[in-house]
Amino acid sequence: MHTTVPGDEPGSLLARALADVAEPIEDEAVTAKLLDAAAEQFRQIGIKRTTMEEVAKRAGVARITVYRRFANKDALVEQVVRREFRRYFDQFVLDIADAADAAERVEIGFASAMRAIRGNPLVGGLLAVETDSLVHSIVGDGGRTVATVARFVAGQLRREQRAGNVPADIEVDLVAELMVRTSTSFLVTPSEVVDIDDEAQLRALARLFLVPLIKPAGRLE
Repeated sequence: MHTTVPGDEPGSLLARALADVAEPIEDEAVTAKLLDAAAEQFRQIGIKRTTMEEVAKRAGVARITVYRRFANKDALVEQVVRREFRRYFDQFVLDIADAADAAERVEIGFASAMRAIRGNPLVGGLLAVETDSLVHSIVGDGGRTVATVARFVAGQLRREQRAGNVPADIEVDLVAELMVRTSTSFLVTPSEVVDIDDEAQLRALARLFLVPLIKPAGRLE
């Protein structure tokens, strides 16, 4: 039984991906091979143009093998995307593990998120061959993607509160949403001022504008 993300819609793809961090889906060898093949096919020609037959051929299996594991292409796409988000959530936690304090975790977390998403081969490929679909999937889903990632960030901030690293009266849900919306804006809209491939610049940006959100002065009066 998967862990439920409070407040999210039952059909939210990201909610299920986040639940998989605690309880991974089965990923045996053939399924992993199919997911790898599908991700590479999506990266090269986009999701829209990819067929189940092409995925089977790339994986070196019969078409029926694909359909035994995935009822249709939508199911395959969902599993590929869930796996990518599981990797992102896992990497985020690893990246911030050795930070000295909450402020540094915010800096590293912001840079990590930008690097992980920008550097993801699947996302990078879709940005090149299917930009409109990718952007729509992030901002055109009624806010579910932003809300689910914000809940993940809010969970991290609540851990900081329980540890006494962030003031108890900080509005973590609001702060998390502001952080995620800032990241999303830089990802989907090119900047002429900030080089989002420059980690030092990203950390400096987070230090200047995001870290103050977890200080007492970050409260809304």
